[in-house]
Amino acid sequence: MKTDRELVNKVLHDGHQQSFAEIVSRYSGMIFSKALGIVRREDLAKDVAQQTFIRAYERLAYWRTDKLGPWLAAIAMHIALNELQREQRNAQPAPAPDDYDPDREALLQRMEQAIGQLPEQDRTIIRLHYYEHRKTDDIARLTGLSKANVLVRLHRIRERLRQKLEN
Repeated sequence: MKTDRELVNKVLHDGHQQSFAEIVSRYSGMIFSKALGIVRREDLAKDVAQQTFIRAYERLAYWRTDKLGPWLAAIAMHIALNELQREQRNAQPAPAPDDYDPDREALLQRMEQAIGQLPEQDRTIIRLHYYEHRKTDDIARLTGLSKANVLVRLHRIRERLRQKLEN
């Protein structure tokens, strides 16, 4: 069985499509599972998985680690989160600024309280991402974390906040 590096080299240097097909075969289950865990819809998870492999193919020359799995998972997570945000923007019309909704206000207060209970670095990541609208690359540079780590932390922070709000 060829290593990830050998497969990637075959694709990059020889244009060997069968090697990329082997990469897809090797990691498609993991990527689909990762996507499904985030988007919670099978059809959207399939789209995310497909987009992940397209993006990975386009950027294969930039891959630098020994294992493709974590790199592909980070790409999948980024795409899945973007898809969720896109769907949420399209599905929910923004309330007019002068419309006051007491339920929404209570939810926002609970959210702020839950964010205040997070560790300092997690609060910083949330502030940079949601309040300052910084890109993942900027957040990684400012916090000293890798881009993949920022994506993972954002996902985990969202899950913790969701759980706190549900309780």
